[in-house]
Amino acid sequence: MSERDIELIDELRITENALVEFKQNNCDVKLIAKLCSALSNAARIDNKDFAYVLWGIDDASHQVIGTTFNPEGVKADTNTVLQFWLAQRLKPSVAFTFRTIAHPKGTVVILEIPAATSAPVAYDDIAYVRVGSATPKLTDYPERYQKLITNLRPYVWEKGIAKQFINADEVLLFLDYPSYFRLTGQNLPDNKAGILERLSADQLIQVDVGSKWSITNLGAILFAADLQDFDVAISRKAVRFIAYKGKNRATTVTHRQDGKKGYAVGLEGLINYINGLLPINEHIGEAFREPRPLFPEIAVRELVANALIHQDMTVLGAGPQIELFEDRMEITNPGEPLIKTDRMIDLPPRSRNAMLGALMRRMRLCEEQGSGLDKVITSVELYQLPAPKFQAEAESMQVIIYGPRTFAEMTPEERIRACYQHAVLKWLSGERMKNASLCERLAIEKWNAAQASAVLKGALNAELIKAAEADNVRTGYVPIWA
Repeated sequence: MSERDIELIDELRITENALVEFKQNNCDVKLIAKLCSALSNAARIDNKDFAYVLWGIDDASHQVIGTTFNPEGVKADTNTVLQFWLAQRLKPSVAFTFRTIAHPKGTVVILEIPAATSAPVAYDDIAYVRVGSATPKLTDYPERYQKLITNLRPYVWEKGIAKQFINADEVLLFLDYPSYFRLTGQNLPDNKAGILERLSADQLIQVDVGSKWSITNLGAILFAADLQDFDVAISRKAVRFIAYKGKNRATTVTHRQDGKKGYAVGLEGLINYINGLLPINEHIGEAFREPRPLFPEIAVRELVANALIHQDMTVLGAGPQIELFEDRMEITNPGEPLIKTDRMIDLPPRSRNAMLGALMRRMRLCEEQGSGLDKVITSVELYQLPAPKFQAEAESMQVIIYGPRTFAEMTPEERIRACYQHAVLKWLSGERMKNASLCERLAIEKWNAAQASAVLKGALNAELIKAAEADNVRTGYVPIWA
């Protein structure tokens, strides 16, 4: 880090930048707090990630002159340590850092201040801003205040840095760049500069100080040649797959695989690996017996891709997990869902990782936005499988897809869930669910249609469906929210 910080100091010294303040030994704690507020807000206004205060730099010549300022030794009022005092006085909390650097020309202290992320940063309830070299109140500059509010966005994980201050050769070593060009349908440039330019355009890498590069979280999680080359925030997001011999976790583990590659690089191999382990069942078609895997391939692909895209990347130490049992598959990802589980089929998805999802869809690694789960449920109905179960658990989301079972083997809850999902699919296609269509969905013989009627009654009592026309149930049923 010290080598990068020396490069950073030298770069900031030669750049006229309103987001940089130079000091020699000034340790006025109130001035430092006001600068933290002003520079954090100004950085967000300029859409920059950081602003800086440098001690040990002459303000006029920008030459390194060294400093005696020691942030660890500075006390604020009531003898409080400076960094703790700042943390108390700045709201919302700012993850600032002090670093003391042994620059070849003298000691330099860097105060790195992140841009505001959720609200204007205030010191003692007053927000400041940077205007030239002055730090007036933000409220005195309404146009800057409005731009700050416009630029404030929730934290975007994909733009975070997974590996910084590396050279071009290291970028090409850590990232499987040929796969990027293949999956995005672009020709591979014949020179290093062209490759880096394309990777940068898709925000997989970005320029760092000293002619070096940084790999973003987006670049690492999608195209890492080996996820273990990155720290735990990335490496622990590898997909874990476990296959069991029986119907519960107490049975023998027959296969285990922890993903090593980035999601885009490894997804196709993972799906093929899973499908290769699935038992083959014989489906009796209209004329012939047809061999089919236990689960529809499109269902497996889309549910795995959804787990990758919609997970909460900020949950540390946890990544997507796929567990294959004798009779079902459970797909779990960290983070509670952003929409209710019973509305996932019809409502447009809300993703925490919009950049990740957009790029995966562009590479055709998952369905177009809003159509994936429709196709999952449609394929499950075609296979006449029990309805998938979507459930939110403590800080996680889980989807369970089940192997073939007859109507008699399904639980009442499973029958009602299948009825509701069937009603949603019909509604999405402009149709209405009827007794006859539900019989077909649940493989109920027409002469035994009373069984479908009982399921409809259960779904009505559970307030999952309603009659499309209150005075005429023969016109069919729609979801309760329709």
